[in-house]
Amino acid sequence: MTAFSRFTPLLQSLPATVPFVGPEAIERNRGLTVKARIGANESGFGPAPSVLEAIAAAACDTWKYADPENFALKQALGQHLGCDAQNLAIGEGIDSLLGHIVRMVIEPGMTVATSLGAYPTFNFHVAGYGGRLVTTPYVDDREDLDGLLALVEKEKASLLYFANPDNPMGSWWDAERVADVVRAVPETCLLILDEAYCETAPEGATPAIDAFLDRPNVMRTRTFSKAYGLAGARVGYVVTTPENAQSFDKIRHHFGMPRISVAAALAALEDQAYLHQAIDAIRQSRERIAAIARENGLTPLPSATNFVAVDCGRDGAYARAIVDGLMEHGVFIRMPGVAPLNRCIRISAGVEADMALLETALPKVLAAIG
Repeated sequence: MTAFSRFTPLLQSLPATVPFVGPEAIERNRGLTVKARIGANESGFGPAPSVLEAIAAAACDTWKYADPENFALKQALGQHLGCDAQNLAIGEGIDSLLGHIVRMVIEPGMTVATSLGAYPTFNFHVAGYGGRLVTTPYVDDREDLDGLLALVEKEKASLLYFANPDNPMGSWWDAERVADVVRAVPETCLLILDEAYCETAPEGATPAIDAFLDRPNVMRTRTFSKAYGLAGARVGYVVTTPENAQSFDKIRHHFGMPRISVAAALAALEDQAYLHQAIDAIRQSRERIAAIARENGLTPLPSATNFVAVDCGRDGAYARAIVDGLMEHGVFIRMPGVAPLNRCIRISAGVEADMALLETALPKVLAAIG
């Protein structure tokens, strides 16, 4: 008898994978305890006290669905950003929104361009919808903008993913250079400009919010997960043309936003004083990470994000040994997955207790692996 499968050939061809192995899985699989959670680019500084109060107040209404039109959050975001609410689409974090965008644009066999070693969850969605992924390497630990544009032209890509600032290297380009890319991308290619770390970027790195609102081939993705400290709430948004934003209504999860998460995001927008405090704490933590790295003979790379990529000076096997060794001390960090970027480790900003544990554990790990 022929084996029967109810799943599509595409699904059957894909591996079962998790783009990022979580610290919880590491604890389960290795029998270890995470003491310093500084590997997932979350904010250990947490959300504002006012946000926690809003979450507690909203908990009583969690039996209700959230507004499926996300009206209040769109209005508040539009006022905060300086754009119309019609320019916004809301979703369960950037990861979910990336999946929606790929679904909007890509049919099996269509070409998608990105950097080799860039955000793997995007690639996960491309594979899930049958897209053909083409890549170009980083140059000097930054996404190669000329290389990406050349790749789009050569491969006739329908979708281009570019993050500024970048994950996993923490690098960035200034706003004018980003604008050059936007102008150069052909109309037949949709550009996803991922700005998840824009709040922690230096002045001049992020284009004005109204810079590309008239360009139907540009979608900018942002999140409350990083500087606002709401990774677990899963609140992301897209800034684009009204027509593009409305297109999300054809495929999005209309009751996908948790009511508590919406309340948290609204409160976070109102408490900009805390946001500035968090950004300053992230900056200080980046400096602390860089100092610890240098004290141990490693090279921290400049960062515009809430993490620091640290060049370990050898290869991926050596960097992996450091990652695994630190976990033995309860310090959870990560590393890029593709050579030559994987010569680095990646350490998220964290509170002083996390930094102190890193400072104590790192020299022990380096001495042990030689």
